[in-house]
Amino acid sequence: MADMEKTGIRIEGLRKRYGEGDTAVDALKGVDMQVAPGEVVGLIGPSGSGKSTLLKCLGAVIEPSAGRMTLGQDLIYNDRWEIADLRALRRDKIGFVFQAPYLIPFLDVTDNVALLPMLAGESNAIARQRARELLEALDVAHRARAMPAQLSGGEQQRVAIARALVNRPPVILADEPTAPLDSERALAVIRILNQMARQFDTAIIVVTHDEKIIPTFKRIYHIRDGRTHEEAGAAMPLE
Repeated sequence: MADMEKTGIRIEGLRKRYGEGDTAVDALKGVDMQVAPGEVVGLIGPSGSGKSTLLKCLGAVIEPSAGRMTLGQDLIYNDRWEIADLRALRRDKIGFVFQAPYLIPFLDVTDNVALLPMLAGESNAIARQRARELLEALDVAHRARAMPAQLSGGEQQRVAIARALVNRPPVILADEPTAPLDSERALAVIRILNQMARQFDTAIIVVTHDEKIIPTFKRIYHIRDGRTHEEAGAAMPLE
């Protein structure tokens, strides 16, 4: 297990209530969770259990009702937002990988990956160099000038992972990243996420229903009725 004394993701007593009064719904009821830098952890649970709400809170997309969230070295929420610019937080500190790659169709592979650092103020040359290095690490450098429509599903997901890593965020949130892939490509994506977590010291949460990849996690959080329960995973070898 990665060194849990370091801070990657730490959630303490996180709550989220929708609505007020008799119609209020408590989606999260005091979630505790920790993921160390360099670690990939699975988050599983039935529909309506709170997975999406937890991911949206972590991604600073919706505001929790109470609790604490620390990402990297930053306390971002302590019963209120501690970060003034949430858009910059999402851009610079959190990488997102979704079920669909959501690549920009009129930009080639390199520019899809380089766009975020450009938006963060990096020069075009530095942004593209960083993009090329990641594409090389993810074995899709030969597709650097291709358009998204020319890529296979597995290649598109690799480019999406490169985009998530390009600003070197301390945290990556992956929401069903292997759902559309067959077993071989799904395991390849999880292998890549583990390699990238170790290489870049990134804490990664993978939300999944995919039975193909659940056995690969060393640790799993089950979320049921708005609360998390940690257990050891099978840690199936990926090599």
